[in-house]
Amino acid sequence: MAILNYTTTVDSFKTVSEIEYILMKHNAKSIMKNYDGGTITGLSFLIDTGLQQVPVRLPVKVDECLRVLKKEKRENPRKQIKDTMDQAERVAWRILKDWVEAQMALLDIEMVKFEEIFLPYIETGNGRTIYEQLEEQRFLLES
Repeated sequence: MAILNYTTTVDSFKTVSEIEYILMKHNAKSIMKNYDGGTITGLSFLIDTGLQQVPVRLPVKVDECLRVLKKEKRENPRKQIKDTMDQAERVAWRILKDWVEAQMALLDIEMVKFEEIFLPYIETGNGRTIYEQLEEQRFLLES
């Protein structure tokens, strides 16, 4: 199965700008990029719920994407799959942009709320996301 956007040539900085624009058009506040050296490693922003502003951190997992690209290249030698870190970064951000775009379409038709879309990525007081906290608890919900 082909990985979505595996042939993209769109620079990750351009894609991140597109994501920022999509979020801004949907009233996200204080959008911030996280960097490690010369690469963008994540995007953070605030959602205004009407009662408070809730922090959201969207990670992009480039190493994981690279691992999958390498596997795909091994399993499909005829395909022209680039398995470089730069390509993994482009692909990971492009897929995240497509996901954000699709989620905003659901928001536009009032099928979901902003908070509902980004619930796993909401940062709690200790700097971890709700997903990270639930994962640590093995997804066992308290009764």
